[in-house]
Amino acid sequence: MKKIILTLFVCALTFTGYSQDKDKRERIKALKVAFLTERLELSETEAQKFWPIYNAYEKEKDMLRHTAREKRHNLKLESLTEAEAKKALIDYLAFEEEQQNLKTDLIESLLTAIPAKKIIALKVAEDEFKRQMLDEFQKRKDKYKKSKN
Repeated sequence: MKKIILTLFVCALTFTGYSQDKDKRERIKALKVAFLTERLELSETEAQKFWPIYNAYEKEKDMLRHTAREKRHNLKLESLTEAEAKKALIDYLAFEEEQQNLKTDLIESLLTAIPAKKIIALKVAEDEFKRQMLDEFQKRKDKYKKSKN
């Protein structure tokens, strides 16, 4: 029953969440919080420790991803020199390393807040949430294509 209610909640919020980009991101973030809260079954004490750590991680991850996206966007493949290409590859490897360090720091911090088993459940829940969101976006895309024809 909980799964049905959560799925309906996710669908309802994502259907209404397509007005503006920032609004969409905020709604998806709220859905993710609700989804993770249910999946992890955090106690009140665990939640008080977990959310500040997780939110800081998410913020840092978003900033890192934004910086990497800007660098990729500014690359002009047609006019890229070999030296610039090598620099771009070095930047890419640095990004990957920074991402890995961020994940390592998250796990180490979370170990002080919640049991290791719940940290593993977090990864599973994040993957499940991402899959549900991608499925929902694909359904909407297909529905939009059908309505145009």
